[in-house]
Amino acid sequence: MRQLVLFDRAGTARDVGVTLVIDERGEIAADSGALPARKGNYADRDYFRIHRERADLGLYVARPLVSRLTGERMLPFSRRIDKPDGSFGGVALGTLKLSYFSRLFDQLGLERDGAINLYLRDDTRIMRHPYEEADIGVNIAGAPTFERFVAERSGTFVGTSVRDGVERHYAFTRVGDLPLVLNVALATADIEAGWRAKAAVIGTLVLVLCGLTVFLSLLFGRELRRRAAMQAQLTHLARTDGLTGLANRRRFEEEFERARKGAGRTARPLSLLIVDADHFKRWNDRYGHAVGDEVLRGLARCLGASVHRPDDLVARIRGEESAVLLPETDEDEANRVAQAIHRAVATLAVPASGPGVGAVTVSVGLAVDAAGGGAMGDLYRRADTALYEAKAGGRNRTHRAAAPVLRTKVAA
Repeated sequence: MRQLVLFDRAGTARDVGVTLVIDERGEIAADSGALPARKGNYADRDYFRIHRERADLGLYVARPLVSRLTGERMLPFSRRIDKPDGSFGGVALGTLKLSYFSRLFDQLGLERDGAINLYLRDDTRIMRHPYEEADIGVNIAGAPTFERFVAERSGTFVGTSVRDGVERHYAFTRVGDLPLVLNVALATADIEAGWRAKAAVIGTLVLVLCGLTVFLSLLFGRELRRRAAMQAQLTHLARTDGLTGLANRRRFEEEFERARKGAGRTARPLSLLIVDADHFKRWNDRYGHAVGDEVLRGLARCLGASVHRPDDLVARIRGEESAVLLPETDEDEANRVAQAIHRAVATLAVPASGPGVGAVTVSVGLAVDAAGGGAMGDLYRRADTALYEAKAGGRNRTHRAAAPVLRTKVAA
């Protein structure tokens, strides 16, 4: 009956180790595991000494130890027993098998570098999972991680273990009012493993998409450049004479209109030369079209070499007829350009099968809009008329068109 009152079913509980009542001398007075009680003296145990010295201690959790009765590792917890007069009368001792914590922690299924630790607040490790015998009872005083455990009641942080150097994410808390600290530590590499795998897949996809974007951008850029070059080429072809390389009539008309408007705004002279090869049909019929084309290309080179300003324009109008547009040029300067054209043509040589040096000549009609702003058709007609005057006067010469007659209205 006394045994049942003292221990109830403590002696048969799976994870409860030795449960004893120890008298003031350290001898076993009652034993949950045997009747009569087994023999043994525990006066040397730290829990016995501390209860004997301190009456106010209450529940005391000691460092893990190996039971002298069973040989198993256990966690002892004890209370002081007082005599009726208040003096030390012994210790009530209970123990919990460390296998209990090992089995409990096994159920959590941590990753390879994960760990669970149970500490006393005096820096002693009670239990570690995964279990290793050498870890039990180790004092880790001074470890940065444990300083956080002691300073705060609960919390989380990332730190490096002093045991194996693995960086882990720690979550810890005190166990009620007991002098125990429990922490669960997961390796940051394990936590990030899933994320890293997804990040690798996503990163690879992003890199592939970026690569495709760059590749398509390069293709698109190349296509734009090709189209721009083609457009520029088409524009050039649309405004250039295919045989001579001079500006064609379309470009001549555009530039003529622009120069006429500019002359009107600035009141500066605008000169126009109409140049025609003399007896070109005769050379063409006599030597053939190939030689005729070469003569036209040679004349184009002579015209181009006779003008030097960026705004001056040489254009092929039709057949063997060309025009030289000279913005901001007066009649004397335009005549000097015309004479330069005659000198250049005089040195023109064509293939041996064609006419010799000096055989090709040109006639030039020169007209000037002295004040600017005149009608484009009027200036062109005057220069064309002057061209025919040059031909009628013997060819190989320049004829200047007469200044236009200004008509004024007279009041009636």
